[in-house]
Amino acid sequence: MTDQLCKLFVGGLNVDTDDDGLRKHFEQYGTLTDCVVVVNKQLQRSRCFGFVTYSTPEEADAAMAARPHTVDGNAVEVKRAVAREDANKPEALAKVKKIFVGGLKDDIEEQHLTEYFSQYGQVEKSEVISEKETGKKRGFGFVYFTDHDAADKAVVVKFHTVKGHKVEVKKALTKQEMQAANRTAMAPRGGRGGRGMRGNQNGYGGRDYGGNYNYGNGGGDPNIVP
Repeated sequence: MTDQLCKLFVGGLNVDTDDDGLRKHFEQYGTLTDCVVVVNKQLQRSRCFGFVTYSTPEEADAAMAARPHTVDGNAVEVKRAVAREDANKPEALAKVKKIFVGGLKDDIEEQHLTEYFSQYGQVEKSEVISEKETGKKRGFGFVYFTDHDAADKAVVVKFHTVKGHKVEVKKALTKQEMQAANRTAMAPRGGRGGRGMRGNQNGYGGRDYGGNYNYGNGGGDPNIVP
């Protein structure tokens, strides 16, 4: 999974930008082990997106910290590349700063989430959700980052160990964000669409949560923010 943290998606490229042009810009932040502009083979024309892979996650972090980027006159969008199996999920298009953390044991408190997930970026706050009536913990919580890249980076690794317990992380989307993600996924894709859309990172809908962990026992969907 460390390799996945080294790979970035670059969208909105100038149609004339080739592998060398992409490499020239991004190698200033570290050593690139791979650099490719995706081409429509039939038309022999750039699809205006590509991928760069650094030798270490720290170098990829340096490139992300240098946002915004301009390559050959185009303001490009740089994001964490997601795993192939997640590329077609509509939620992967969402740009959010909040993640859902499931599988929490009773001894995990908010400060433990903040301390652990701070390795991915600055944490604004963490929440462990409890029943309003009884105060009993419901087994899930949320972490709010100050930058969407920190959330993207955290969910590249689906399972984490907090206080010795395995937890699962997913993007937390509001109802409106989920609807927008679905609309984007259903829209016709031309130009730099298709597989390039994977650059918008991992994400999952609230529909995945309740079935896996019975988080919804207290009523409502833990992924949907009022």
